Amino acid sequence: MTRLFNDPAEFADEVLEGFVAAHQRWVRRVPGGVVRNTAKTPGQVAVLVGGGSGHYPAFTGLVGQGLAHGAVSGNIFASPSAQQACSVAKAAESGGGVLLLFGNYAGDVLHFGHAAEILNQQGIPTRTFAVTDDVSSAEVDEITKRRGVAGDLTVFKVAAAAAEAGLSLDEVHRVAEHANDRTRSLGVAFSGCTLPGAEAPLFTVPEGKMAVGMGIHGEPGIDEADVPSADGLAELFVRTLLAELPPGITEARGQRAGVILNGLGTVKHEELFVVYRRVAQLLAEAGVEVVDPEVGEFVTSFDLAGASLTLFWLDEELERYWSAPADAPAFRKGSLTPAPPAAEDLADDTVEQSVPEASEQSRAAAATVLAALEATRKVVDGNAEELGRIDAVAGDGDHGIGMQRGAVAAVDAAREAQRLGAGAGTLLALAGDAWADRAGGTSGALWGLLLRAVANTLGDNDEPTGATVSEGVAAGLESVLRVGGAQPGDKTMVDVLAPFAEALATGIGESRGLAEAWGRAAETADVAATATADLVPKIGRARPLAEKSVGTPDAGAVSLALIVGAVHGVLAERKGV
Repeated sequence: MTRLFNDPAEFADEVLEGFVAAHQRWVRRVPGGVVRNTAKTPGQVAVLVGGGSGHYPAFTGLVGQGLAHGAVSGNIFASPSAQQACSVAKAAESGGGVLLLFGNYAGDVLHFGHAAEILNQQGIPTRTFAVTDDVSSAEVDEITKRRGVAGDLTVFKVAAAAAEAGLSLDEVHRVAEHANDRTRSLGVAFSGCTLPGAEAPLFTVPEGKMAVGMGIHGEPGIDEADVPSADGLAELFVRTLLAELPPGITEARGQRAGVILNGLGTVKHEELFVVYRRVAQLLAEAGVEVVDPEVGEFVTSFDLAGASLTLFWLDEELERYWSAPADAPAFRKGSLTPAPPAAEDLADDTVEQSVPEASEQSRAAAATVLAALEATRKVVDGNAEELGRIDAVAGDGDHGIGMQRGAVAAVDAAREAQRLGAGAGTLLALAGDAWADRAGGTSGALWGLLLRAVANTLGDNDEPTGATVSEGVAAGLESVLRVGGAQPGDKTMVDVLAPFAEALATGIGESRGLAEAWGRAAETADVAATATADLVPKIGRARPLAEKSVGTPDAGAVSLALIVGAVHGVLAERKGV
């Protein structure tokens, strides 16, 4: 378990603060993460890596010459926000464009994709690429659905080396894609990991068993097997990975490969070396020549007891970049001439916040919106542990803490907006943006979209009515469907949001007051959330473990039902907006 922490909600921020203090030769902190603390090369592509905290050395430990130009750091096991990615990109870029690299998780895809849109609109050419190396997370015919695990390192390393060599943004993106196509990984776990402040691990493994195919966010394995000997584990790793050769490679014999034997948290280096001894023997017997193997911790999962093996099938180009020198806090290879330290100071771009003019009626309604957000925070705080437990059944268990961070940030932003005299629309929009930025993850992005859609409908001029609130919820549903990609029946928050929006519209159409219509719709939401226990997840982190989630409701659906119920209490007390 994680023993040393202060406030669990501040753990990720305090990790970053301490990391930078210990590694100032390599990195400096910027809003959203870290960038190299060395002079920029004008016109060079900036390779940024990122994802949730809890995986050190990934992602911040991989920033330095020959490796990433910056890292975007999210909350524990939750993707960073688009705003964070934009901030780090602007600090790192030097005129050659930006390549954003991350594991293939829904939240990362959403946030980094949105960041790329913003950066491109602002004149900074930006591309994205999601790593998909985990063979256990999807079959070959659905390879684009695979998640990224320790194979992230191969893609990050060669893309950064290509950027250092002066390749264009399109070419660096091509190299990253080529490396991903030739990377395969498999992981196992002997016990689950425990988040700071949590009383139990995200998943457990029966005594004498190991989980095969677990994810780096604490997702349970897709299968269980008896704990093997070190040689037995090496044989499982090599046999599984040799069974799936990348396109263009017909047999392993005669090939050259980079190899990463990765410890996931508490498996010691000595144990890894015993396993690698047999891995090297087996690859030699298969006729595979190993190039620059790496044994140690590269992508971890807090205190998870486990390991993974990655095979990186090389060609002349990939081998050149794989073997190129690098100097980062947690990854060093070869030797290079140290770059001079960064000369420029980061500009202080903070500005005094202002809000648009608002009518008196809208400012009065903003007080009710703030009260609703405060009720949201209270109900999330009271249920965070249970939401995490539900999420851990087939996911990574971070839903509770992510919702907490989002709700806290939303309330803080809303209070400041009210102080500045904001109307209902602006107050809710700022709260939604703060929620998405602070919470990160898929749920953070979707809650940001939902709140902003309602905010846009409310506006700052007219007094909100039941009809405008209903229209805003419908617009929020449309945004979540469009961006999130889920449909009713996929076992997500949509399975509550859709019937809630429909019931609310029906109540308003029957000329019921907002409080009454919302209350009836909240009852519908409760029923819908409970019903998600019978569904099989079709998208998201729970999809590879679909059958394990049957019998447990979706955490996002449950949190939404709790929130609309809490908001009803505010509306009933105030008789509307």
